[in-house]
Amino acid sequence: MSGLKRGSVAVVGAAESDLGQVAPHTSPVDMMAQATLRALDDCGLKLSDIDGIFSATSQVRLSPMALAEYLRMKPRYFDGTIIGGSSFMSHVAHAQGAIQAGLCEVALITYGSTQRSVSRAAASPREYNYYETPYKPVLPASAYALAAARHMHEFGTTREQLAEVAVAARKWALMNPVAWEKEPLTIEQVLKSRMVSYPLTVRDCCLVTDGGGAIILTSAARAKTLRKKPVYVLGVGEAIGHFTISNMPNLTVTAAAESGPKAFGMAGIKPPDVDMLSLYDAFTITPILFLEDLGFCPKGEGGRFVSGGAIAPGGKLAVNTSGGGLSYCHPGMYGLLVMIEAIRQVRGECGQRQVKGCEISLAHGNGGVLSSQCTVLFGGPSTV
Repeated sequence: MSGLKRGSVAVVGAAESDLGQVAPHTSPVDMMAQATLRALDDCGLKLSDIDGIFSATSQVRLSPMALAEYLRMKPRYFDGTIIGGSSFMSHVAHAQGAIQAGLCEVALITYGSTQRSVSRAAASPREYNYYETPYKPVLPASAYALAAARHMHEFGTTREQLAEVAVAARKWALMNPVAWEKEPLTIEQVLKSRMVSYPLTVRDCCLVTDGGGAIILTSAARAKTLRKKPVYVLGVGEAIGHFTISNMPNLTVTAAAESGPKAFGMAGIKPPDVDMLSLYDAFTITPILFLEDLGFCPKGEGGRFVSGGAIAPGGKLAVNTSGGGLSYCHPGMYGLLVMIEAIRQVRGECGQRQVKGCEISLAHGNGGVLSSQCTVLFGGPSTV
């Protein structure tokens, strides 16, 4: 990204809110505030240190103002960019620019959702689309099912290969104490579960949970004085491909093919340098598409790449070690939680699921119906 400098800022605090299903009278802003206070405790800063707020949520209009009011803050800089689940990776890029420009010194990026408690329909109301709605698609599942079906047709990807993604996520989730799912999962169970939108069964689809999170960024210089090992932003990339699935130019190529090279170019590294991937897995097809588009395998090879437990614990590449949106949590726009796991892996805080020697992680966010794609590369002190 032009003007942004590799390693100029670092994440110093990261935390989840309560996850799963929260009390009936908890609001998305409550969850953002809870995660914010936990992230501050994580890094040893105070609420008064934050002078930049970046937030987005589908349930709260004008969320930066809502959060600032709730926490009695008056930030010098604020950003409510909302492009779906990748919004928060975009916020990292914008926060980095703001810190470099002196517009703020300590940036908070936060999110909260109660979509399980209030129902997904209430959390994300659907717009009428004159070109799609008459066909009664089950959105967003049908949009991703179109991409999956096209990938199967064009490249020979199988339903078993899609199921491998869900099974790998579940194996990682069983090592995450706060993951929603607690029972093992097999390929056969994925294939035999209730069909949602062919070829995707309910086990090919993400969870519906409440939850939220927060991360705190500051300059590289200030980060060195704080409580935790800094996790530096090495590279960022943003791209938008379309809004509606019927306008996606190619159902098997996402805008990650643009955001990934931007992030890698800024970081000055290549895919083999990355130790773990945290990929937005709203559906089992998305990690397959992103592995291809981000350069970890050739286009069309994603299904074969994930086969045989390749992205599960003990496999050739650690992907979605938290359990992902398929088994850990998925509170609507899930991208911030994607980054929190990538940050914790670089810090070495993931316990049983920790990737040994993890110095560089990649967090990739997806918004809408494969519509927006944003990529962030994180690195430990040895990388800057």
